[in-house]
Amino acid sequence: MNDADAILHAAEDVVTILRQHRVDAVVIGAVALAAFHYVRYTEDVDLGVNADLPTLRAVADALRRGGYAVELREPDATDPLGGVMDVSGPFGLIQVVSFAGRFPAVVDDAVRLSSAVVRVGSPLRLVPFPQLIALKLYAGGFKSKADIVELLARNPDFDLDEVRRTCARYRLAGLDELIEESGISIQ
Repeated sequence: MNDADAILHAAEDVVTILRQHRVDAVVIGAVALAAFHYVRYTEDVDLGVNADLPTLRAVADALRRGGYAVELREPDATDPLGGVMDVSGPFGLIQVVSFAGRFPAVVDDAVRLSSAVVRVGSPLRLVPFPQLIALKLYAGGFKSKADIVELLARNPDFDLDEVRRTCARYRLAGLDELIEESGISIQ
């Protein structure tokens, strides 16, 4: 099992390097799920960004110079993501997932609206709940839909109208069925 402090420190370093390239990031994935009371047992940290391929390449080079092992997977024309960068080391795995050119509005909004951090003084900002639901709805698939059901069930006091408005703004369908499946009362 990886040391949680080591992976968070590495993720903070990655965010610092992203910022040097004028790229903001929010924490998505399992760490964000855990922040909203849904713990999945994974040991990686996922960061959502809007960065074009030249920027991702420059960030990958900077991370390599910083001693990190980096693999950049560039998208093809049908890829729903704008590229994925795996940053690894003794700490574990950090994935930098770009939505640039695919679904940038959700990351832009998440960066603008995010007020929670992973730990005091950290540059690791957590994706807000409505944008997390939207990212999962965008991802589709059984696992992401199951995550939405669990998130909704574990956060019954969250403003569902805000989540609906957020998903509608991004033109995402299918939320009401997942709300019903979660068993929470529909507002």
